[in-house]
Amino acid sequence: LHLQSMLKQWYQRRVRGALDWCDSSDLGPLARRSFQLHSQLPGELGFDYGYRRLDTLEVSSCDKGVKYRRQQKIETAPPSWFTGACLSSSTIGSTETTAQVHPALFTQALIEGARKMGAELINGTVEGISYEGGKVNGVLVDGKIIPCSKLVIALGPWSAKLSEWLPDLAIPEITGVKAHSIVSRPTQPFIPHALFLTYTTEDGKTETPEVYPRNDGTVYMCGLSEKYAKLPSDPNEVVPSENKCEQLHKMAKELYGDTCGEIERTQACFLPCTKDSLPLIGKLPLEGLYIATGHSCWGILNSPGTGEAMAELILEGKSKIDLSPFDPARFQKSGSKSSRKKMGDMS
Repeated sequence: LHLQSMLKQWYQRRVRGALDWCDSSDLGPLARRSFQLHSQLPGELGFDYGYRRLDTLEVSSCDKGVKYRRQQKIETAPPSWFTGACLSSSTIGSTETTAQVHPALFTQALIEGARKMGAELINGTVEGISYEGGKVNGVLVDGKIIPCSKLVIALGPWSAKLSEWLPDLAIPEITGVKAHSIVSRPTQPFIPHALFLTYTTEDGKTETPEVYPRNDGTVYMCGLSEKYAKLPSDPNEVVPSENKCEQLHKMAKELYGDTCGEIERTQACFLPCTKDSLPLIGKLPLEGLYIATGHSCWGILNSPGTGEAMAELILEGKSKIDLSPFDPARFQKSGSKSSRKKMGDMS
């Protein structure tokens, strides 16, 4: 897949990260390790990718035209830049437990860090996988096979292309949920608070937008997902719904008032999802082939821990974090034909 297109997808992703929000699920150890790594990586990489700690609030709000608004409990006052209707507000994260990054800058930081350590970046389109005797021996990029003995599939929702490249291999289902976002530049600086909103529109619908002021002076707002939107084969073909972005802009003007400013970007991305909402991290039934995807909206948070775990798995045979809940084989039925089929040579 096209590298620049994938970077565009990263740019448009959510930017949230929390230390303890996943503690009650199998993601807990991975999230905690990733949160720790995010705090270390800017210094280790020598690259400012917009990392900062911030307070996070859960706020209930609505269009000003909604009738019968009833204020609930205001445990924590929203930041001064929030001028919308506040029906309830409470703290769900502090500078000890929540942080943010700029996804595109984070991706670029990792690329530059890898280059400094000797890695080569090849900008091209992946078209298939080469294998022989049940082992990976290369990846097809722009019509040419690049030899390799270890291959990690980390293409987000486009990881589903594995089913086309290796039709005889049992590949778990990976789908994409389309999410929209806008980036505005307010007329005055916003105090760094992230807001998770429950928002009632004038026509009675309930939406759950999220708002993140960035340290570059812009404000990122996302929401209005489309679960059944078709995933295009080329990431370059991902375009936002004009109507969805207009709705987000309307909400922004309701929430920020006169300070909303101009909209600099309207965009969309596809979040990679699995049937059980847990990522796919681990080996696939072809020697030398691995996968790391399916993190949904938690990909930015959990990417450092996932990368570290994959490196340990490939180089040492085992990761410090228990990856068994994310084993791609968890979806296979024992004894099924697809799980027993052996891979031969690439035709």
